[in-house]
Amino acid sequence: MPNAALADKSEPEDQPFWRVKTLDAMSLAEWESLCDGCGRCCLVKLEDEDTGEVMYTDVGCTLLNDQSCRCRDYPNRQAKVADCVRLTPDAARSLSWLPHTCAYRLLGEGHDLYWWHPLVSGDPETVHGAGISVRDRVAGPEEDFTVAELLNRITDWPMEDPGA
Repeated sequence: MPNAALADKSEPEDQPFWRVKTLDAMSLAEWESLCDGCGRCCLVKLEDEDTGEVMYTDVGCTLLNDQSCRCRDYPNRQAKVADCVRLTPDAARSLSWLPHTCAYRLLGEGHDLYWWHPLVSGDPETVHGAGISVRDRVAGPEEDFTVAELLNRITDWPMEDPGA
């Protein structure tokens, strides 16, 4: 889906910030508001050591609240979860494991946000209603599973784009 800002002839001040600013130019508040609250990036991922392929599981990070689909301790997440990735504009443009529906990835690739994104819909529940979030799809927190069990929890749905 091409970036709607490219086809829209409205004045920049009539456009929402994500259509007129680059990821690098956004304020911290604008950047943080891009998170749609889907929780997909907070699912445990496994990397094949030989191929580098990253596979999603249906197991959540220890800090993932599987109903709100948000981090239980966002300000301290990196101190508590050693492999928690801090998203930056460069990371958003380069992390191939970011879900295709992720606003950071979409905007980094020059696309617009989907209708269900809270910034577009005005409602933080639309991400759940549209079936994008991990709500009711998480098998449990990572500490409840062994590595062998994680291998049996690999799933494709986090990389699917229900709107495609």
